[in-house]
This record gives sequence, structure tokens and C-alpha cells, in this order.
Amino acid sequence: MSRYVSFRDFDWLLLVFVLLICALGVVEIRSATAHTKFAGAHIKQLYWIAGGLAGMFLMSLINYQVLLDRVHWFYIAAIASLITVMIFGQKYLGARRWIKMPGGAHFQPSEWVKLILILAVAKYFADLHQKELSWGDFVKAGAMVGVPMLMVLVQPDLGTALTYIPIAVMGLFLGGLRAKQGLAVVLLAGSMMPLAWHVLKPYQRDRLTAFLEPEADPQHTGYQVIQSLIAVGSGGLWGSSAGSQTHLAFLPVPQTDFIFAAFAEEHGFVGALGVMLLYFIVLMRLTQNAQTAPDRAGTFVVMGLVAVLSFHVLVNVGMVVGFMPVTGIPLPLMSYGGSSVLFMFLALGIVMNVRMRRFVN
Repeated sequence: MSRYVSFRDFDWLLLVFVLLICALGVVEIRSATAHTKFAGAHIKQLYWIAGGLAGMFLMSLINYQVLLDRVHWFYIAAIASLITVMIFGQKYLGARRWIKMPGGAHFQPSEWVKLILILAVAKYFADLHQKELSWGDFVKAGAMVGVPMLMVLVQPDLGTALTYIPIAVMGLFLGGLRAKQGLAVVLLAGSMMPLAWHVLKPYQRDRLTAFLEPEADPQHTGYQVIQSLIAVGSGGLWGSSAGSQTHLAFLPVPQTDFIFAAFAEEHGFVGALGVMLLYFIVLMRLTQNAQTAPDRAGTFVVMGLVAVLSFHVLVNVGMVVGFMPVTGIPLPLMSYGGSSVLFMFLALGIVMNVRMRRFVN
């Protein structure tokens, strides 16, 4: 069977667009961090991209069916890694999310848990053959995603925990979600809102409300949103070479969650629209690969990544332009950060894996 698997079936066009986004990210990270204590961050980002590419090609050679058959072990390892973070994790700015690795690097397990959940949800729903979900299957699928989500919320990391939701939603939707089950989710979520609000940390509540009226506290909770809006607006149509909000450090840590604001300031509306077009092409290409997947499981895997990537882009860009609360969700492939970059490339490796086996019976 292996003789039918060839890199000729690798989605090279998808990789080109992915690398274009990465290149724009590296250029913007270099520009945004010049003359700051983060100078040189773009070099580290290049290392992460190179490592991600190696991981992607390696992942594309491992039959995704083998990964799916062993996903229960991966899921156990994912839960164990989150427990390890709770016990031994490094605390930074009040959150315990990272494990310190040899050489001083920090690993964020909650990022790779997304990859495990995509595989776990795909395996679970692919093994269900009925057209509609039973209530038992509905509850099991919710618990599968809900357990690690609650563990990440405890860290606390609201942004990453929220990115687990689209994985579950996509799985339920493709798996045969009934209308009354969807209504039950909406009603349950609505009834849980007051409790969830009181469970959140004070700074998390401030973040969720600051975007509605950032001018109410311009020096604290509303500061990031206001500076981001100024940066995006000052870019105009073609961009501002001065980039005052970014280069004069008014925009906090622009190389991470607010890299789109920094890019829009320096490259204007045209540049920002170009980036959004690149993401749209990537999403369309991924969706096409899902349609040509050799089996039901492959479709679920690829669409799981589509759900996560779409959620990341919509929330991050919405956060930058003041339509969404600041939740700490990075812009995939552009924002600085090794864990996020590695997750995306490993996930893309599995997508390539599915594509390369679409003619294998």
C-alpha cells in the first residue's frame, strides 16, 4: 500500500501559502521588536518554523490511521501533561501554563492538546455510523473535550481553552447533531454564564468587558484595545513607514497577540486585506482536502483543523479591531511563539498525510 503514497500528492500549493504567511510574520516580528528587549525574536521564530517544517514532513509519512488507532494513549498523555503543568509548571504573570525545558525553552502543553483533541474527536465520530447522534454519544463527545478544557481554564488560560470549543462543535456538526441537542447546548451555555462569570479571575472579567467601552479605563483595562485601534487606523490605505504605535512601544508586545495591529499600521488596509486573503486561501485549500479525504475519519481530522484555524483568525483579528474581547489568542503562523507554530505545522502534516492517501484503498 505504501507504494501509492508519494510526495507528488503533497499539497505544495497549500505549503506555499502557509510559508507566505510565516514570512510576513517573521518580517513583522523583526520590525516590531527592533530596538526593544525582544530584538532578535524573529531569528527564534525562524528556528521554530524550520522545526515545524521538519515535523510536518515527518508527520506526513506516518499513516494517520495508525495515529487514530492509538489516540486513546495520546489522550491519556495529554491529560497527564496538563496535570504536570498544574504541579510543576512555571508561573508567569499569574498563570501556570508552561513547562521549562532544557536550554531555557518553555513548552506549552495546552497547544499540542488541541492536536490530540482533533484526532480524538475524529476517531470518535468516525466510528459512529448512525446518521444522528444519540444523547449518550452527545454527552461523551462533550466530556472528551470538556475535561481538558476545564484543566486549561484552571491554569488559568481562557484563550486556549476557548480554542477547544470549535473542535467539539465541528465534530458534533459533522457527526449528525440534532436540532434539539444543539438547542440544549445553547440553553445550558446560557444558564452557565452567571456561574462562569464568577469563576473567572478579575483581570479576565476586565478583558471581556473592556472592548465594549475601552475609554472607560484608558490607562489599564482599555489600554491595549485603544492602542490597537489607533495603530490600525493610523495605517491608512497603504501603511505608515513611521509605525509610531508599534515602534514607540505604545502597542504592548506587538509580536504576539497584536501582530495584526502592528502589520496593519505598517502596511495599511491593503496589506491587512492581503493577509486575510492568504488565510482565506489556506482555509479553502484545507476544505478541499477534506472533501477528497479517503475516509470519514480523514474528513473529520482536516475539518477539525479548519475549525481551529478559523476560530483563531476570527477572534484574533476581531480582538485587534475592537469587535472581540482580548483573550490572548495568537494569530496562527504570524504571531511569535514556538508552541503555536509547532502545533500548526504538525496539524498541517496530518492534513498532508490525509491528502497523500486519498487514492489508497
